[in-house]
Amino acid sequence: AGISDVFAIGGAQAIAAMALGTESVPVVDKIVGPGNRWVQGGKLLAMLAGTAIDMVAGPTEVLVIADDSASPELICSDLIAQAEHGSDSRAILVSTSSTVVEQVTQRIWSQIEDLPRREYAKAALQNSFAILAESLERAFEFANRYAPEHLVLHLETPREWVQAVQSAGSVFLGAWSPEVAGDYASGTNHTLPTSALARAYSGVSLDTFVKKITFQELTEQGLGELAPTLETLADLEGLEGHRRAVRARVERRS
Repeated sequence: AGISDVFAIGGAQAIAAMALGTESVPVVDKIVGPGNRWVQGGKLLAMLAGTAIDMVAGPTEVLVIADDSASPELICSDLIAQAEHGSDSRAILVSTSSTVVEQVTQRIWSQIEDLPRREYAKAALQNSFAILAESLERAFEFANRYAPEHLVLHLETPREWVQAVQSAGSVFLGAWSPEVAGDYASGTNHTLPTSALARAYSGVSLDTFVKKITFQELTEQGLGELAPTLETLADLEGLEGHRRAVRARVERRS
C-alpha cells in the first residue's frame, strides 16, 4: 500500500496532531475513522480548519427487520450487543409479527441483568423502540427513511429483500449474520454513517481515499459550437470577462 509512517496515537489529541502537525506527526490531508464524542468533535474542528474528514459518526445504532420466522432470542442478542456500546446508542426493532415484538420487548430486559455494561444497555434500550409493521414493504420504507448504521435482516429469505435496501451503512443477512461479525471479522470496514447520514454517505472504503480529477480538451470547431451557449450564460450572470475569454478565441478562429 505504500505506507511508510505509522503512529500509535489516539483520542482528540491525535486528531489535533494530524490536523495541525507536531514535531513528530506531519500534517495530513484527510482524517477518517471512528471514535468517541471527543474524537468526533476534534474531527469537526479539523474540518473547519481545512482538513478533510470522512464524516462525523456516532452514536452507534442498529435496526432489525424481522418476520414471523425470526428468533426473539437472537433478535434480543443483536439489540443488546448494540445497546451496550453506550447510553446514547439506539437499538430498534421493526417486525411484521406482533408475537415477535411482544416476546422481544418482554425478554430483553431479563437478558441484560447479568451484563457487565447493563447500565449503559438499560439507558440505551429505554430510549429505543419497536414498531409493528403491516408488511415488509412498509418495514423497509421506514428503514430507508431512518437510514441505520447497521441493518440486520432476520427474515426467512433475506436475499430476496436486498433490492429494497436503499439507505443503510452495512447490512447483515439472516439469523447467522450478527452485527458483531461486522465489528470484528467479516471483512467489511466498520466506520459507517450514523444519524441518517446513510442517506447520503457510504462507509469508509477504498473510495474514501480516491481523488478524482477531470480533464477536457476542445477543438476549434468544438469551441465554435459551444460559444453561443457560453457567451449567453456569461451575459446572464453578468460576467463580461468570461464572455470575452470565449469571444477572443472565436474572433481568433475566424
